[in-house]
Amino acid sequence: MQAARNRHIIIAGNIGVGKSTLVGMLAEQLGWTPIYELEQSHPYLDEFYADPQRWGFHSQIWFLTRRFTQHQQVRAIPGTVVQDRSIYEDAAVFAAGLHAQHILSDRDYAIYRQLYTAIVHELPPPELVVYLRASIPVLLQRIAARARPAEQHIRPEYLHSLEQRYEAWVGAWSLCPLLTIDTDNLDLINDEVARQALIRRIAAG
Repeated sequence: MQAARNRHIIIAGNIGVGKSTLVGMLAEQLGWTPIYELEQSHPYLDEFYADPQRWGFHSQIWFLTRRFTQHQQVRAIPGTVVQDRSIYEDAAVFAAGLHAQHILSDRDYAIYRQLYTAIVHELPPPELVVYLRASIPVLLQRIAARARPAEQHIRPEYLHSLEQRYEAWVGAWSLCPLLTIDTDNLDLINDEVARQALIRRIAAG
């Protein structure tokens, strides 16, 4: 029997936009294998919050290493894998943001980018990126509703800065097809018709 063809689909977007929710729905409805955000405890997190300039580079290298491991795992799984956030966003949105805030120095960021570029060169591209978009007020509502302690002090300005970097990343993306979904008026949890329509759209590639 021929092994199932491996397919890699990434769900991307700002904090609170609904990536994990959609990953779970696709896994349940279509039998796809989900890979969620990094679950292993971050060994530099406390130090990073206490002294971002001192520990920012260490923190980003840890994220890069763990995300690379996730992408390697994807290719070992038969069938379709749907991933919550990716190595590409880590670099283009979050690491770039730390550099813009001078948390990552020019020297550290240059080294990070060299390592990132070498890693990505070894990765096969995904088959599809689904970019979920939502306005800042909607993101804040969703963040408040899910009530994760670590997210309760997120400011609108921070979400806006991430949004700008996401939009720039999406505008330059060329490795595979990209599907943009506006989610302000999309209730995936309670609207069965909308949920099934979106799942069919993503499944069709």
